[in-house]
Amino acid sequence: MKSQYRVVVIGGGVVGASVLYHLTKYGWSDVALVERSVLTAGSSWHAAGGFHALNANPNMAILQAYTIDLLKDVEAESGQSIGMHMTGGIHVASAPERWEWLQSSYRRFQAIGIDDVRLVTPEEIKARCPIINVEGVLGGMWADREGYVDTTGTVWAYAGAAKKRGATVIEHNRVLELKQRPDSSWDVVTEAGTINAEHVVNAGGLWAKQVGRMVGLDLPLSPLEHHYLLTETIPEIAASTTELPMVVDLEGFTYMRQDQKGMLVGIYETHPQHWSIDGAPWDYGVELLQENIDRIADELELVHRRYPVLQTAGVRKWVNGAFTFSPDGNPLVGPIADKRGYWLACGVMAGFLQGGGVGKSLAELMIHGEAEADVYGLDIARYGAYASNREFIKQTTGEFYARRFVMTYPNEQLPAGRPLKMTPAYDAMTAAGCHWGNSWGLEVPLYFAPPGFEEKPTLKRSNAFDIVGAECRMLRAGVGLLDIASFSRYEVTGPEAERWLDWMTVARLPKPGRAKLAPMLSETGKLKGDLTIINWGDGTFWIEGSYYLRQWHMRWFADHARDGVSVRDISDDVIGFSLSGPKSRELLARVTHQDVSNAALPFMGATALDVGLVRAKVARLSVTGELGYEINCRALEHAGLRRTLLEAGRELGVREYGYNALLSLRLEKSFGIWSAEFTQAYTPRMTGIDRWIAWDKGEFIGRKAALVESKGPPPDRQLVTLEIDAVDADATGYEPVWRSGTMAGFVTSGGYGHTVGKSLAMALVAPEAGEVGSELSVHIVGAERKARVIAPSPYDPLGKAMRA
Repeated sequence: MKSQYRVVVIGGGVVGASVLYHLTKYGWSDVALVERSVLTAGSSWHAAGGFHALNANPNMAILQAYTIDLLKDVEAESGQSIGMHMTGGIHVASAPERWEWLQSSYRRFQAIGIDDVRLVTPEEIKARCPIINVEGVLGGMWADREGYVDTTGTVWAYAGAAKKRGATVIEHNRVLELKQRPDSSWDVVTEAGTINAEHVVNAGGLWAKQVGRMVGLDLPLSPLEHHYLLTETIPEIAASTTELPMVVDLEGFTYMRQDQKGMLVGIYETHPQHWSIDGAPWDYGVELLQENIDRIADELELVHRRYPVLQTAGVRKWVNGAFTFSPDGNPLVGPIADKRGYWLACGVMAGFLQGGGVGKSLAELMIHGEAEADVYGLDIARYGAYASNREFIKQTTGEFYARRFVMTYPNEQLPAGRPLKMTPAYDAMTAAGCHWGNSWGLEVPLYFAPPGFEEKPTLKRSNAFDIVGAECRMLRAGVGLLDIASFSRYEVTGPEAERWLDWMTVARLPKPGRAKLAPMLSETGKLKGDLTIINWGDGTFWIEGSYYLRQWHMRWFADHARDGVSVRDISDDVIGFSLSGPKSRELLARVTHQDVSNAALPFMGATALDVGLVRAKVARLSVTGELGYEINCRALEHAGLRRTLLEAGRELGVREYGYNALLSLRLEKSFGIWSAEFTQAYTPRMTGIDRWIAWDKGEFIGRKAALVESKGPPPDRQLVTLEIDAVDADATGYEPVWRSGTMAGFVTSGGYGHTVGKSLAMALVAPEAGEVGSELSVHIVGAERKARVIAPSPYDPLGKAMRA
């Protein structure tokens, strides 16, 4: 052990070993892994070792596919056998909704390039897995790249390949303390002495919580117990000449694979059990927990029906081990804003499935400054401090585990950890019929419904379809009121504020009393935000964006901080309401003595107004495509502002509406949104963001890379608007787009345009498919529907309404 390394990875499970491997793969060899016991002594040694590329999150599916393809390379590089069995696998559906979901998922996997999957009949399932009872089975999805590995051998292979490139592996040496020096490097205090490192990676697995607390972090993680059983030899399996495939019985909450001449059966029970929620004891390691068969009795009954051979098979061994889960089940990866050089690679509940992708992404972030893929779904910045609450962690991790094989619908609202953050008008809005969604812990309005209404979960148009449609039509004809607490707001001040903003964003800054769209780029020319900047004219600027990106954007701002600039997140202090619709100016004029005419407050104008009793900051902005105003107030003024606007607008027919209507209205204007049309994996030219770039304004982050893209060949994808001949369901995202039988791209987002009467989508397609009038098709919930490219903004293409 040396006294200094460039990187120290804490934790010798599959994730820590993968991080070590990828750092050396990308050229950093002065790296060490420190393990308190021996490699695999946590969750890795007792894991079932299964892998599959399929995941409901497309970005996770891509990283899982990478992991699978990587494993053979790691085996070859290290010379260590990983015991890979590429058996193929089947996800089995025995409920109509699940079969519909599998058909939809099959098409989504095609859209992201996973083409070794196909739908199979019950008869095909039986032929591939003779021991399964297909009674009640409607179909399944077969994937070629499914199987399992020897877990210990795989960890050794990652570590062995890394050591061949110069890495050091140090076992039997617990990390006791982490101390940051003034130069931002870290002293890693271990049982065998102190190591100084530029970077430290928390790959602590079951102990990640404690390694986080060493630097003042309380990570949103908890271990949960997980059972699987190993049977004795089963004659039917022993007699077979081919190995059984992996099988996931979705309605049975179980997964199965062959183990020697018997079976391994794992259970995701609906009544989970947390274990050591504050982190595993330091002396825990190569041990198992006592099995609790009573807790999984219902699932065991189902699995015995699905595989009748289990009814006479003996159980050779029970395995009840702990695995670490985050609230949404995805890993926690990335840097911490105020702890330079401290990185996370933890919360990976399926390490042999996702560990390769996690290691790759973290190494890219550390070495290159950004990952190749959009890894926001793994980024620790997707959570705020609210997620460290113990009860929140317990509720959300338990809900995820219990629903591991339970179908979740796109319009379904889950209860765990809610309600947490509520605006002052929450109770009054609830009494008015508001149905709520959730964004970064904040309750946000989806729509307003009559008393007693309950939305039914579905993959297709729900029973709230007409309610949302009525809200859209109301707004286009009159005036609607929307709670805009779910917009993020950052206050930028200081003598260097204007110069800093000019460097951070691609557009020319707005003049005093004006607002402007202001995208941000990374150094490599990829998107980092589709923001709005407001210049209030008194030396204060606001940056507005999406509430759920607060931690992510504040980290970006901190990484690019400079003297003379102060950036403050005021998102919970300043909230408000927006007015939208042709009667919105008339309503606003009723509650202020000031001039709000078009001449006094033009489109994209911004000023301070007295609105009722509130001294508000008002910007004339529109996401709906109508005349509109964002009225910002202090949080404690929120309920009063709502009351003032509703009372003043009663004669005008003002009504509240929710974000489901807003999403429909913005589609009618072809307005893109973050995490759909815009992500950190996309570039300005492919998304049309390049039209906002002020090339002649001087240097800004990403300018050189964006300039190269602007002068190069056309990107292989371009953003277009589609009209789809839908029947009872609309596109939502990642559906494949076809041109003459060849895949031409994929949908980024979609829905129904209630005021134009069309099913609409935005999509990234190949240039040859992007011309207006191009005849295409789209698979929606598994059914192919005709589609065509239409001109952007099917509603009011000249934008006259919002400039009225």
